[in-house]
Amino acid sequence: MNAFDPELARTWLATAVEEARAGLAEGGIPIGAALYSADGKVLGRGHNRRVQDGDPSVHGETDAFRNAGRQRSYKGTTMVTTLSPCWYCSGLVRQFGISRVVVGEARTFHGGHDWLAEHGVEIVVLDDPECVAMMEEFIAARPELWNEDIGA
Repeated sequence: MNAFDPELARTWLATAVEEARAGLAEGGIPIGAALYSADGKVLGRGHNRRVQDGDPSVHGETDAFRNAGRQRSYKGTTMVTTLSPCWYCSGLVRQFGISRVVVGEARTFHGGHDWLAEHGVEIVVLDDPECVAMMEEFIAARPELWNEDIGA
């Protein structure tokens, strides 16, 4: 694994999992995220709100990013997400220079995290069983909503 402390990564992932569960409880897609500062402070947290807001641009990562508010720099920040980021969210990470992405799981969806790694973003994939189970259960229960979310 990367030099980033795996225990800290799992602690931070718990925030994103809370957000994913909140989104699911609201009738949405269970993907959560949180943006952490270099010193470990939660800058913003959020979840996929595409269904709730009727807005296809509100992914977990974009919601956390928006909730973090404007930052002078994103150098040293970490985006923690329950699922590998899609191309849209991967672009956000690159555009703003977020230094690291902690991914809960990439089994149910392999997004752009390899591309991010190729461009200097530190990637930590935890393969978290809770994240995998949450997405597998959601995909089985709501395949039409999942396919809409991933553009299938």
